[in-house]
Amino acid sequence: MFRYLNGVALLCAAVPAAAQAAARTYHFDIAAGDATVAFNRFSQQAGVQILFPYDALAGRRVKALRGSYTRDAALRHLMAGQPLEIRTRSATMIALRAVAPAAAPRPTTIGAATAPEPEPQEIIVLGRGQSRQSQTLSPRELAKEAPGTSPLQTLAKLPGVDFVSSDPLGAYEWAQQITIRGFTTDQMGYTLDGVPLGNMQYRNNNGLAIGRALITENNGAVTLSQGSGALGTASTSNIGGTIDFTSLPPADSFGIDLAQTYGSADTWRTFARANSGILPGGGRVALSFAHQNTGKWKGSGKQKQDQLNVQFVQPIGDAVTSTTYLNLQDRREDDYADVSFDLVNRLGWDVDNVTDNFALAEALARALQNGTAVPAPYKNADDVYYNGGGVRRDMLAYEKLAYRLSDAISGSTTVYWHLDKGIGTFASPYDPSPAAFGGSPVSVSAVKYDINRKGLISRLAADLGDHHVEGGIWIEDNRFHQQAYYYGLQAGVAPRRFQKFYENPFFTRWNYRFTTKITQVHLGDTWQASEALKLNAGVKALITSNTAETITSRQPIDGTIRATNWFLPTVGALYRLDAHNEVFADYTRNMAGFVASAASGPFSTTQAGFNFIRDDLKPETTSTIEGGYRYHDAALQLSLTGYHVRFANRLLASSISATIVGNQNVLQNVGSVTSRGVEGAANWRFAPDWSLYGSWGYNVATYDDDVAVPGRAPVAIAGNQVVASPRNTGNLELAYDDDRLWGQVSGHYRSSRYYTFTNDRPVPGAATVDLSAGYRLTGTKARPGAELLVNVVNLFDRRYYASLGTSGFRNSDPGGTYTTLQVAAPRQLYATLRAHF
Repeated sequence: MFRYLNGVALLCAAVPAAAQAAARTYHFDIAAGDATVAFNRFSQQAGVQILFPYDALAGRRVKALRGSYTRDAALRHLMAGQPLEIRTRSATMIALRAVAPAAAPRPTTIGAATAPEPEPQEIIVLGRGQSRQSQTLSPRELAKEAPGTSPLQTLAKLPGVDFVSSDPLGAYEWAQQITIRGFTTDQMGYTLDGVPLGNMQYRNNNGLAIGRALITENNGAVTLSQGSGALGTASTSNIGGTIDFTSLPPADSFGIDLAQTYGSADTWRTFARANSGILPGGGRVALSFAHQNTGKWKGSGKQKQDQLNVQFVQPIGDAVTSTTYLNLQDRREDDYADVSFDLVNRLGWDVDNVTDNFALAEALARALQNGTAVPAPYKNADDVYYNGGGVRRDMLAYEKLAYRLSDAISGSTTVYWHLDKGIGTFASPYDPSPAAFGGSPVSVSAVKYDINRKGLISRLAADLGDHHVEGGIWIEDNRFHQQAYYYGLQAGVAPRRFQKFYENPFFTRWNYRFTTKITQVHLGDTWQASEALKLNAGVKALITSNTAETITSRQPIDGTIRATNWFLPTVGALYRLDAHNEVFADYTRNMAGFVASAASGPFSTTQAGFNFIRDDLKPETTSTIEGGYRYHDAALQLSLTGYHVRFANRLLASSISATIVGNQNVLQNVGSVTSRGVEGAANWRFAPDWSLYGSWGYNVATYDDDVAVPGRAPVAIAGNQVVASPRNTGNLELAYDDDRLWGQVSGHYRSSRYYTFTNDRPVPGAATVDLSAGYRLTGTKARPGAELLVNVVNLFDRRYYASLGTSGFRNSDPGGTYTTLQVAAPRQLYATLRAHF
């Protein structure tokens, strides 16, 4: 895997020159008085978001500030005598943190090219200053979870968000499922430092999961935009919202972070990070490594991952900053079995693959192939399989240049490269291994994945009086190679290692090459119409082209399909009633590109089926309207949002009985979905060291049309709740932190869900409680030292169904026999010792 380093070096070699920046001044009119009000005024008048610890400024006052100053000079004036220092800053955001009253703030400069993106000082920021519904979780909040926990799982505490997985850490990719406003995982957009991660579906054809792109301990702030992300978000799947991940930048000072975790199911995780501090040339480097080996909580098998992150930030003159990022990872995981209601009722919650009993797997396969009785207590050979799982190796690299061309014009250009080599395996009882290939009645059915994805993102912004104008372009070329093979197993001999890259297949099912080309351009304007009113409007154009080429297949499929929309607008408004209250409203229209894969999308059929739909298939689109109210002061944050989403041209794979197609499954537009709901959240610091957080989401997402396809009777689903989407989700969290001892108890509730379009099989709702607690042996929450961390997942050992639809959704399942559910983990305990030197 390290052979990719040479390529990364070439990719990051070219660095253009840029002009030195002139200092821009702003007019300030801030009266003497309350410090928290003054800093909020600074944010409005300087056109930059500022995040600061309200507790540290409660009851404090600042001197008046009137006249024209640079941001740097104005901020120094307000910070004089205050217990604050600048932690991180960028062209659009400044984050301050509390220090001991005697400590002096660090000298600093502020500019578009001087520093990485900041982390919020609030644990949860409820969208303050945004004209759309959004929330941000700080790294401090993510650090409370057990190391290795997916940041997607942490997002479940935000209003309207539901995340489930059969893995207690949420890292098992087959069962990762996030649901927001009736949309699920592959209908969201995901970025890391602005670089697209694709749609995150398990059989990923255009990206990778966040856990494979970034070591979890290196996660910076994570921002969720439930309706839509920023206008220029690099995604072709963000019809249901956007999740923007960031990486922690290298620190200004030398330091080493170490952490060791041990827990249930023999979980063993080691993490190490070294920060160089500021080097002689002004650059900073962070090098991190993580190793995790986790046993499954039921059955046999493991999930293993080794990962390396390198980040180098280098100023180039006064106007340019270069950020180079490299991620290498190797992941192997054994599957948890998909189950059904019937299977769990007969064999119990812990039914799973029989990875520790190859003889039983062979006996079940022989019974299936010979038509004889299966061994008790099984009803058929599909009750359990021997094993399944996958291997993923990824290299993700990017080079970003942030630059300021003049006092009013700044921008950035990012070039990225992603390579993936993967395989998904399944021990098939249907296809015996030929004698020459081992002779076992079981074989390995495998699908191989290779991604070679390159892209460029470039943006330019201009401050023109009260207007902030931004435009940009995103270009990506993705070469995806997908192959399906059968491999032999030796009769009577359990495989020594089932999850691996197999060679020498005895049969090739198919072999395809897919090419996806993306071009997106956008232009938008944010107008500070008055001190209280901010308006924004913009438009983007998205053009995608997907091409399939058959290398080997009994059912070849070749052709090209395009999705194009030249007018995807967004408009929004934010009105500040005063320093604490604001209201907002926005409208956004988005389009999803088609998926280029043999497993899903328009190419997952025959040539005749593709030809039948190619000219008439329409890409999915959404139109989102939302509005809300926010309140923020030193002790309380409130957010309340209402929304209406129209999801048009919904795509569904259906069997078409037209003669020309021959009863093949093809993708069809089957109508629309309407989603309406309310989301609320509150974070209350009700006493020193204590806080209470709560959120609730109510979502009615229903199908507008019955499913009608040629040659078949319509399926009556109009008015039914969208599959996998609960109507109610809620969270309640009580937290305590006195700088030495801290702890929090978190509860999450979801109402019932469905995996059938007719809603005839409800999956019961569930309420679960998690516990996190820590003791700081040295240091404080603002300046960590050594710490002992304990996490308990599913504290009260609740048994319930987690992910659903993992093997797809059905029209109906009256007998409850369709195996498309995943069982949640029982209570799990983890202990971590971590230290900063």
